[in-house]
Amino acid sequence: MLTKQLSIFLENKIGRFTEVAKLLGESKINMTAFTVSENSDFGILRLIVSDTDKALSVLRENKYAVTMADVICLHCPNEPGALARAMEIINSAGIFIEYMYAFSEGNSANVIIRPDNLDKCVEVLTNNKLELLAASDMYQL
Repeated sequence: MLTKQLSIFLENKIGRFTEVAKLLGESKINMTAFTVSENSDFGILRLIVSDTDKALSVLRENKYAVTMADVICLHCPNEPGALARAMEIINSAGIFIEYMYAFSEGNSANVIIRPDNLDKCVEVLTNNKLELLAASDMYQL
C-alpha cells in the first residue's frame, strides 16, 4: 500500500514554511506529517496531506516548485525495538532507504519510508505481517 507525498522546494528565508501552511489551511487541507531538510540556499518540505491532488494544484497555482512521489507508511507499535525489527526486514531484503520520518501518538507510530524499491519493500513488509497505511487511513487513527 502506497501513500502520496508532496515535496516542495523552498527558499531558505523566514516565512516560507508559514506561507505554505497558510495556503494549505485556507484551502482546508490538513498536514498529517512533514519533515524539512535544508542546505544554505533552499529547503525541501516533504509532507503528507489530507488531499494531495488539491494541495498540488493550490501550491502550483501559487508558483511553488512541488512534486508528488509514492512513499510507504508503516504503522507499528510505539515501543522500543519495533522500528529496528522492521528495518531488519527491509535490510535483509537488500532494500536501501533513501529517507524516512516518523510521528507517534500514544501506543502507535507511523513511519514514512522512501525506499529505492517501493514494490519490493511493500512485498517484504506485508509478507512479514507488518501493517501499511494509505494517507486516508492516517486520518482515521
